[in-house]
This record gives sequence, structure tokens and C-alpha cells, in this order.
Amino acid sequence: MTGEPPLLSVRGLTVAFPLASGLAAAVSDVSFDLAPGEVTALVGESGSGKSLTALALLALLPEHARVSGKVLFSGRDVLSMPEAELCRLRGGSIGLVFQEPGAALDPVRKIGPEIVAVIRRHRGMSRRQARAEALGVLGRVALPGPEARFNDYPHQMSGGMRQRAMIALALAGGPRLLIADEPTTALDTTIQAQILALLRSLAAELGLAILLITHDLGVVKDVASRALVMYAGRIVESAPVEDLLSAPRHPYTKALLRCLPGRDPASARKSRLPVLPGMVPVPGEWPPGCSFAPRCPLAVPECSARIPAPDEWQQVVTQGTCHRQGACHRQGACYRQAACFRVEANS
Repeated sequence: MTGEPPLLSVRGLTVAFPLASGLAAAVSDVSFDLAPGEVTALVGESGSGKSLTALALLALLPEHARVSGKVLFSGRDVLSMPEAELCRLRGGSIGLVFQEPGAALDPVRKIGPEIVAVIRRHRGMSRRQARAEALGVLGRVALPGPEARFNDYPHQMSGGMRQRAMIALALAGGPRLLIADEPTTALDTTIQAQILALLRSLAAELGLAILLITHDLGVVKDVASRALVMYAGRIVESAPVEDLLSAPRHPYTKALLRCLPGRDPASARKSRLPVLPGMVPVPGEWPPGCSFAPRCPLAVPECSARIPAPDEWQQVVTQGTCHRQGACHRQGACYRQAACFRVEANS
């Protein structure tokens, strides 16, 4: 954490949907803080509830969703805001970068005028001022030739350019928080690295808080300072990224790391990449107790009997105490036993 008060404070966020059999929780009791200038990654497999959590933070879920808990942005509860205030918040104080800019950007509207409209709506500038600011924002995200691209339609841009334009659109309202949902999924590795470097620089230069949603722990390593690991709608482990990657404690985190390509390319070519058997259960079909128990090599009867509560895991480091949280009945065994997933590639 940066030492500053949290810009975003989420407490007990729960999202459920009505089914014929009753309410099915898709996100359960999610809590975390995000400070200015901090990049926090929300990571997990597809179906874990990451994007649903992001939409809940902006009160963008459908009317039939049942949302409870608190989402405090600068001390104000987003979930209790009237619609008019929410409209000022979305695109203004909070920007959203979607996974696929080609689908998010208006296909019949030129990039520059679309950014100008956002600036004028949220920052009250004249058309001339907004145009100058729009060009500045396009330059800040390193879009090649902002003047030349100002009147381009999205289909006239490459995938990397569209993603930069999407980030510029999210920055246009002058946000303090940026939610980036899988912003590099469809990009090649070179462009992905550029976009991640851009997000890091925005956090550092503008003091922008960023919530990065991803399934890729390699992305987490490159850009985030803290990670929240989500499985079946719950945060199962929370830790500084360096500690999470070097000494993961939850069996699910260890399994995700084990499935990454080997650190040594030569040895990686000689062995098959490990996979995590099974799939994330869907809401309404979650097993009793810990949802990860059916896939966990350390599961005992207690794991299927009750849901583990998040506990504070502490480890002494050079400059004080590093706080970690995790939800696992067997956290001690997971941390000590060789029977648990190991971090080393191809182990």
C-alpha cells in the first residue's frame, strides 16, 4: 500500500441472482482496499467472478441482481448513490477499460470527437479546449500521430491503437480510479508489454489507482503491486505480488502458478505444461464448504463441510510486517507440506 487513505474501500460485496431454486451467489463477501497510485490485480480463471465484481463496483449490474455490502469511493457508498450521481461517477471519477475495444468503441463515431464529448460532459470545457485536451490525452497514451488519428474510426486502427484509444477515452473524464478488464487479452506480446508499461506509468505519473482484472499471472507480475486471487466468487488469497509469486500459500494460487510456462525455455520444451484438472463451478452449483475442495490435492473432510473464513497471514520482513490474507482450512499444511502444488515450473 502507498500509506495514503484508501480511495476505494470494498466491504462484504455480495452479488446474487434469482434462480428457480432460490438466490445463487456469484460473488460472496469480497473485501479489499485500493489506494491512489496503486495497481491491484484481481486474478483468477474465467468464471471466477472477476468481471462481475468490476461491474458491481460501478453499479452496472442488471436490475434483477441482488447486491449487498459497501463500495466506498472517496468515502461515498456507490451502491446507494442516485442514478444522476452514478452517471457523473462513471466516465468521470472512475474510468473503465473494456476487454475488447473493438466492441466497446462506437463503430460509427470518430475517436477524437468521442473523446471530446466525454471531456465536455465531465469536465465542462469548451469545444476548443476539449479538442486540445483530447489530443493531449491521445499523446499521453502514446497513440502514434494523434492529429492524424483524431478523425479515424475504430476500424481504421490496429488492435493496439484501438486499445490505446480505449484507455484515452477512459482517461478523458479525469478519473482517479481506472478499472481495466483484461486490457491485453487480444494483443500480441509486444503490444501487450507496451500497454502494461503504459498502465504502470499512468499510475505513477497521475497517482491513478488501477484495478486490473486478468487471468494471467504473468501480467500480474509485470504491472501490479498487490494481487487478489479469486475463485468461485470469493477472494481466497490476498498478498503483495512479490510475496504471492515467490511464496504462494493457497492451493489454488499454487496451482495457477504451476500452470504457467516454465521459467527455463529449454526445459519447458522437454516437458508437458501442467494443467489444473476440473473447472470453476457455476453459481447455483457450488459445492458445500470450500468451492476449491473438489480440485484440491490437500482437501480433507473439513474442507467440504464448511466455508473457510479469511484469516490474516503474517510474515516478518526486513521493514516490518507483511500482511497477507487467505481462506483455507489447511493453510499451515499448504505452506509446509511437499504434497501441495509447488511453484517451480515443471515440478
